[in-house]
Order: sequence, then structure tokens, then C-alpha cells
Amino acid sequence: MGYYDQDYEHLREKKKSNKSGWVISAFVGAVLGALLIMVSIPALMKWNILPYDMPAATEENGLDNVNDSQDNVPTNEKNIVVNVSSEITKAVDKVSEAVVGIVNLQESNFWTTESSQEAGTGSGVVYKKADGKAYVVTNHHVIEGASDIEVSLSDGSRVKAKLLGSDVWTDLAVLEIDGSHVNKVAQFGNSDQIKLGEPVIAIGNPLGLQFSGSVTQGIISGLNRSIPIDINQDGVPDWHADVMQTDAAINPGNSGGALVNINGEVIGINSMKIAQSAVEGIGLSIPITIAKPIIEDLEAYHEVRRPVLGVGNLKALSEISSYHRQETLHLTEDITDGVAILEVIPNTPAAQAGLKELDVIVEFDGEKIDSVIKLRQHLYNKKSIGDTMEVTFYRNGEKQTVTVRLAEESL
Repeated sequence: MGYYDQDYEHLREKKKSNKSGWVISAFVGAVLGALLIMVSIPALMKWNILPYDMPAATEENGLDNVNDSQDNVPTNEKNIVVNVSSEITKAVDKVSEAVVGIVNLQESNFWTTESSQEAGTGSGVVYKKADGKAYVVTNHHVIEGASDIEVSLSDGSRVKAKLLGSDVWTDLAVLEIDGSHVNKVAQFGNSDQIKLGEPVIAIGNPLGLQFSGSVTQGIISGLNRSIPIDINQDGVPDWHADVMQTDAAINPGNSGGALVNINGEVIGINSMKIAQSAVEGIGLSIPITIAKPIIEDLEAYHEVRRPVLGVGNLKALSEISSYHRQETLHLTEDITDGVAILEVIPNTPAAQAGLKELDVIVEFDGEKIDSVIKLRQHLYNKKSIGDTMEVTFYRNGEKQTVTVRLAEESL
């Protein structure tokens, strides 16, 4: 059966009218449904039918009530708020301003015009403020060879520093600056109470002043480490430095900076870093209980007051051939440990006690002396100015003992 054109148009109008009515009905239903949900949600939450509580933010309750409602929310659905204040940050806040930069300036002669140029940088710790002055401890090697020294403060300003004294044996130096520039002073702790594995913080200026005030965290990795030091660069160790080991990152420029405990107390002066291709860097720090008497002497006397024996050009028997041991020193083959004296300085305790050239020291106060380092350690660490000391030695193969009264003078 065919449709006439007028019947076809009439049918299309009828279908179009039905479709429009359906769309309008659906829209009205959606609006009514949304209104119904909005009205019913508060009641459902009140009756605990919904699994959460989410009050709407209004001008009256603000967003604070939304946050307060999280107290009833399961832990895994709460927003996490991190408290960035910790024991570490408190310790850093306590001491960081007292850690400064040290600038080593050395004279240069460029086209006959003399000027001071920056030869190196390191770190330092302001440990005291008195009588308008402030005092800074750093490393000897940081200021070695300097014609002028500047201290870079935490705000970036620089002030001229005066070198009060330095000590090559312990790698420590003390500077003096105008105290008006200093607002915070570091407190020394007790490194004798440090435990293996205790958390520590290193503060300093690694790689120069552009990284000033850098903070690294680690633990105490080792105690009572003894590191050989070749002071005169002749290939033979002259001293053993007693240090603490830490895994807190210490890089060039950190030298002289602070190693800090969790209480914000300085327990060490960072001194050096041993780096090998096969291992991570091992940071070393001078324990503050060893450093304190050195710092006090440098501040008060501009040098470390150590007892002097008065012998020079020492040589361990292990460095002397068996021929010279027997023919020159007249020792028997069984005597292999000791230190030979190749020079006695006039008018010193050694000379006054009767020690002579080619005597071989084997004991101090009954303690075996088998190296030059052992001799210095006993003299510097265990004796004081004015003390007496028993020296046991061999002369022409005969064992003898004398008593020496130690004097005040630097070797």
C-alpha cells in the first residue's frame, strides 16, 4: 500500500511530536531525581546509611568543618598532613647559623701588581662570643698559606678575620672576627659519649660558598679511627690523627664545618674525606673532646703548649738496615724495635738528662716505643709541661734509663 505525499508528511510530524515529548519528560525526570537526591543525602548521612560523612561547606561552617569530619573517616581514606618539624630540623636550626664559610686569600703577583686572590674555601664554626669578639674554629689546612682570611656569614656578607693560631698536628686553627656580626654561637657536646650508629648531621660548604650551609645526615660509622698523616710530604707518616667516621656526605669545602648530634651540639670538626673508586666516601671528623684543649691553647697562647723532649731527626729501627743497627748503633740482632736519635738539641730536657746522638729509645714510662708516631703520641697525649718521664734507651748495646723533666717549647 502506498502513501500519498500529504499522508507521509502527516506521519512524520506525528513521530516528531512523540520524540520531543520523550526528551522533555526525561529532562524533567532527571531534574526531579537530582533534587530528590540533594534533599535525601543529609538524612541518609544522619542515619549512617551512607559509608561516609561529608557536610557541605557553607559560609557558616567553612572548610574547617570538612577537615574536622575526617576524624571519623577510615585511616586509608584520610588526607595525610606531614609535620616537617623534627629533631633533625630543630638541631639544624639550633646550629646552622653558627657554621660559616672560610675564604683563604693569597697574594699573587700579576704583571708586578700585587693583589690577594681567593686560593680556596672551607668551613668554620663560631664557638664563642666575648668582649666584642667572636671566635671561629676551622682546619689548619683550610687557612694554610693565607695572606688574608675572610669569614662568610650565613647572610652572605664577608668580614675580615684574624688568625690567632693553628696546629698542623691536629689540623685545627682559630680565627677572631668582629662579634657585632655574629648572632648565634654553636654549643660543644661530649664526643666521648657518642655511640656507634648514633644519628649525626654534617653542616658546611661543600664545593665552595655557592653551596653554603649545606646539610647532610648520617650516622657514626666508626669510633677511635687512627689515620696516618704525612705532614712533611716525604712519604712517611709523621702522625696518626684520632678521628670519628661518619657516612654523612662530606665533600671538599666541608673541612672545618660541624658534625652535630641530634641535640644540635657540635661533637666534631669535619677534617677530611677519604674517597676511593671502590667505596663510597668515608667522612672523618675530629672529636670535640680532643679538639677543645687545642682550641683553648690556640685562642689563649696562639700555639699549642706541648711538652718538648729536645730530640730531632728521629728514625725508627724498622727504617734502618741491619748493618747499621749492628755496626753503627751496636745493637744485638734481637733488638729490632725502637727509635734512634740522630740529633740532640742543646739546652733541652734531653740534653740536660744526658741523652746523646745515636742513643736508641725503646720505652717511655715503661711503654714500648717502636715508632716515631708512638713516641710523639706518648709525649703529646699523655704528658704535660713540667712532668717527669722515664726514658729507657740503648747506648753502644747497653740498656740504660734516665729521668727527664719536660719543658715548655714547641718542637
